[in-house]
Amino acid sequence: MGLGIFIPWLICCFHGEKLGENPCVRASPKPSIYEGFKFFQESSMEERDSNTTLFGRYEMGRVLGKGTFAKVYYGKHIGSGESVAIKVISKEKVKREGMMEQIKREISVMRLVRHPNVVELKEVMATKTKIFFVMEYVRGGELFAKLAKGKLKEDLARKYFQQLIGAVDFCHSRGVSHRDLKPENLLLDEYENLKISDFGLSALPEHLRYDGLLHTQCGTPAYVAPEVLRKKGYDGSKTDIWSCGIILYALLAGFLPFQHESLITMYTKIFKAEFQFPPWFSAESKRLISKILVPDPERRISISAIMRVPWFQKGFSVASAFQLEETTTNFEEDSSSRTKLSLSSSPKFFNAFEFISSMSSGFDLSGLFEKKRKSGSIFTSKCSATAIMSKIESVAKGLNFKVGKVKDFKIRLEGRSEGRKGRLYVTAEVFEVAPEVAVVELSKCSGDTLEYAKFCEEDVRPALKDIVWTWQGDGNKTDGSREESIM
Repeated sequence: MGLGIFIPWLICCFHGEKLGENPCVRASPKPSIYEGFKFFQESSMEERDSNTTLFGRYEMGRVLGKGTFAKVYYGKHIGSGESVAIKVISKEKVKREGMMEQIKREISVMRLVRHPNVVELKEVMATKTKIFFVMEYVRGGELFAKLAKGKLKEDLARKYFQQLIGAVDFCHSRGVSHRDLKPENLLLDEYENLKISDFGLSALPEHLRYDGLLHTQCGTPAYVAPEVLRKKGYDGSKTDIWSCGIILYALLAGFLPFQHESLITMYTKIFKAEFQFPPWFSAESKRLISKILVPDPERRISISAIMRVPWFQKGFSVASAFQLEETTTNFEEDSSSRTKLSLSSSPKFFNAFEFISSMSSGFDLSGLFEKKRKSGSIFTSKCSATAIMSKIESVAKGLNFKVGKVKDFKIRLEGRSEGRKGRLYVTAEVFEVAPEVAVVELSKCSGDTLEYAKFCEEDVRPALKDIVWTWQGDGNKTDGSREESIM
């Protein structure tokens, strides 16, 4: 095999077999919104700005960590007293390094994957020079630190692995591949529950190429699947499963399966899946790991099959994902030119700033501040609210959806067939933003994200074309006329 596959990001340091000896160092920094969490337990800094409050909502305390692009502060919500981590990012630095799109993508992903075993991004706020991420404060530090002390007992390793698989399965159901799963990106709360962090390298369906595969080579070498190295495209969900297998091995062994002082030798072992089990591994755990660490991704065990393995099922319970269907994003701009996003119950109207941000191609802030809306999920119309609701009801019934009223100008659509994640439930709500302009928002309540995206794009969009003025993200009106700048 040629050396061409060993691209610059694979430059690593290897100094032994223990995880605590830092088996792999990423070659180039990236501005992950979680950069700095590793300092939570080890930072001795006592930097404080006791007089600082953020938008009158949070008190900012000591510095928890510093990264290339940001600082992470300990904070408290003024109203509830809830502890949070507040990351302050310099817009100038991020723009200078050309990383703004990556920041936007990570925010979008975090809006999709709200789950008990994923670190929660609570709010995003901004001024002209800074971006603020208010995140869940995870007190227990990295799983990496626990592993540095040695292997774990099988029951504890199984618990962490169950929580990891449950969270990864949820991410995949939302169309998200993490692509950098490793103990350094797995945090523990005060109750010893695992939380996935750092979605900076994650991928969404829109990142797939024409062949339906991902082609960007990324991740951490000791945990990366062999197909990522082959430059032929790969399925992100299957590479995540491989990484989960490496993590399970590390939890039970205290060291990595393929680690070697020679980088070439290590990759040769990865391509052939050459590794040894320590004598203390149980027969059941060995069988499971052997089914995960299969070089051919088509023969690798799936997550649904992992969940059916008796060893995995011991004490396993599925965590309930946070419900997003009745939340929306609101923008407010105060006299200090501050913009803030919050999660609140559905509004009775769209305010002008959100309308301009989400619909104007010349002034589009929606990718930075609001949760990701797939193509076909929000549009404007010049029809009356009553006419719009009547049309949507008619289309839904024609698609064999059951229609129910939630409140005035908001209906709930219920699919009649079972999908990958159960039945598809969708709400449709009309907001009047001007006498002759209405905004219509479709939101998924439950069901599979990819099935919802297909429903919007292939069923709803064509059926509603006669009442649509413009879809969010489209550069032109549906009648072919040139888009006029709202600003």
